[in-house]
Amino acid sequence: MEQLTYWWQTGVIYQIYPRSFQDSDADGVGDLNGIIQRLDYLQWLGINAIWLSPIFPSPMADFGYDVSDYTGIYPLFGTMEDFDRLLKEVHQRNMKLILDFVPNHTSDQHPWFIESKSSRSSAKRDWYLWRNPKEDGTAPNNWRSVFGGSAWEWDENTQQYYYHGFLKEQPDLNWRNPEVQAAMYDVIRFWMNKGVDGFRIDVLWHVIKDDTWPDNPPNPAYESSMPEYDTLLPLYSTDQPAVHEIVSGMRKVFNEYPDRVMIAEVYLPLDKLMAYYGVNQSGAHLPFNFMLLSLPWTATALSEAINSYEQHLPADGWPNWVLGNHDRPRLATRIGREQTPVAALLLLTLRGTPTIYYGEETGMKDVPVLPAETRDPQGLRMPDKQMSRDPVRTPMQWDDSEYAGFSAARPWLPVAIDYPRINVQAERAQPGSLLQLYRRLIALRHAEPSLQLGSYKEVLANHQLLAYIRKVENQDSFLIILNLTHRPAFFETESTGYSGTVVVATEVNREGTEVQSPIALLGDEGLVIRLKK
Repeated sequence: MEQLTYWWQTGVIYQIYPRSFQDSDADGVGDLNGIIQRLDYLQWLGINAIWLSPIFPSPMADFGYDVSDYTGIYPLFGTMEDFDRLLKEVHQRNMKLILDFVPNHTSDQHPWFIESKSSRSSAKRDWYLWRNPKEDGTAPNNWRSVFGGSAWEWDENTQQYYYHGFLKEQPDLNWRNPEVQAAMYDVIRFWMNKGVDGFRIDVLWHVIKDDTWPDNPPNPAYESSMPEYDTLLPLYSTDQPAVHEIVSGMRKVFNEYPDRVMIAEVYLPLDKLMAYYGVNQSGAHLPFNFMLLSLPWTATALSEAINSYEQHLPADGWPNWVLGNHDRPRLATRIGREQTPVAALLLLTLRGTPTIYYGEETGMKDVPVLPAETRDPQGLRMPDKQMSRDPVRTPMQWDDSEYAGFSAARPWLPVAIDYPRINVQAERAQPGSLLQLYRRLIALRHAEPSLQLGSYKEVLANHQLLAYIRKVENQDSFLIILNLTHRPAFFETESTGYSGTVVVATEVNREGTEVQSPIALLGDEGLVIRLKK
């Protein structure tokens, strides 16, 4: 293992959805000053880096992922002065700040697009993807928008179509244009010069398209419950070979600044995902690993996925793990609250950088959002498929006061009905709570080199248990045993007897006890054991 380690390898990242974290001015929407008010909580929890979903000026057609100014702050969130204070306060607590970067598309209200749309001879016409219609006047090809419908929008004024992989209000940039590349790299520099510690890069696998524009083939595995986008395989509209030149170009900009991190959002199979690391560390530091978001929650499925991921990693690639984000159902909804402590042990003891989605540490669940209250464009465009992302973006549950301590006014999305019980204040007071378990796990991780940088070795995977060892030479090693079922189980291996001290457990009264094989586990129990040398 390389000797030099970076904060993004040893640290824990925490994703904040700014609209829903803390409202400081009673307008029902979270903001930058609200985040500042809660930094002491994140420091208490042990978080090293905060990643903010987009905070830039935007018409909010897709809640900030339609950017109209890459170097400003959306007034609902605050001012640039508020941002500067947030950055200062984060750094004073020895934490890092990561922003979202949306390179694939702008808002249709961005000055670049307004100029591009003005005429075919516009100086910025080639900054976006304009195509002539087919001879019959229809769209250039059959490509679909992620949010449903055609990915092509007709412009009456200039008599051409423009391409939008998402909403029609989100026209895609032409990343084959060197001027676009230069302008977007300057956006990265703008924030890096302010002292931002890195970027999470949105839909990076989308930024280059096949410029011969062939039709995408039908998806033979499509089922009616799936999004309309999945009727076709995005063979020519995503993950093109030339994308890696763009990834490498971005990485060179990051390399101009010491100690910054480039995180890439890439939903692809493992072999394709690994290409985003680049050759000889020329790509993203951390192409997000979303395997745990969709796997069956069984010991055998997890074992197979972890081993496959470890085997696919390039020798110089650093792993990472994610259990939740702003686009996918919350962890407690997917696997049930009983298993969330076991999931916490998994996330925070696997080899690689963990990312926690706000509220996961308290066991927040998806909140029902009725059609009349739906705000998410994906949900509004596909109401029959119930694919709104609003349920995973609801206000953080801080305490048992009205609106869960998030705001003094009615929030932009409803608060969970269980907030008087599932909230930070209540769980801070309970030694056996999920929140306190997260805190103990993060503290242990920070204290132990084996959990930060150690090797991963599977010991057992069967129909109930997953067990593995994390180890660095000449340091304490740890055996992690996870019961992925509700039934009791016992851990024993044929070849080796294990003994040690339980240092963190889902059942707090197990901590400090001595154990040796065979080790009995309750249903939904997990143990971190410091092995005897």
